[in-house]
Amino acid sequence: MNKTKRIVTIAIFLLGTLTFYGQNKFNKDKIKALKVAYITDHLDLTSKEAQIFWPIYNEYEDQMNALREKEWGEIRRKMRDMGSLSEKEASELLLSYINLKGDQQRLEKDLYAKLSKALTAKKTFLLIKTEDDFKRQLIKQFRRSRDDKN
Repeated sequence: MNKTKRIVTIAIFLLGTLTFYGQNKFNKDKIKALKVAYITDHLDLTSKEAQIFWPIYNEYEDQMNALREKEWGEIRRKMRDMGSLSEKEASELLLSYINLKGDQQRLEKDLYAKLSKALTAKKTFLLIKTEDDFKRQLIKQFRRSRDDKN
């Protein structure tokens, strides 16, 4: 049963990403839904674990997204204009970037600390692998979709 569930989930994931990239439109909600399904399938949480896990994970995701928006907003915009930055502005930008990366690491550390109290260490570590696998599959699908268009 579990193997069938995985096959169905992966098929839905692949079809979803093909549809997603076929539209050639960035859709955060669709990616989030795919990620939730992928994590749900691979972590195999009990209902009690899921009730604890998802609020913690969703809060983490919201905070990380806010940091990513900050990175892509102000920092990346300034990075594109490197030629016009003074040395002082570049130094301030570098410090902002380092601080942002530190904030992201603190959020991850907090997430794993909270989850390790609610889940086993093995399931907490499995989350790290599952997130990495999801990103790899998403990138692979994107490349495949892009290559098909060329």
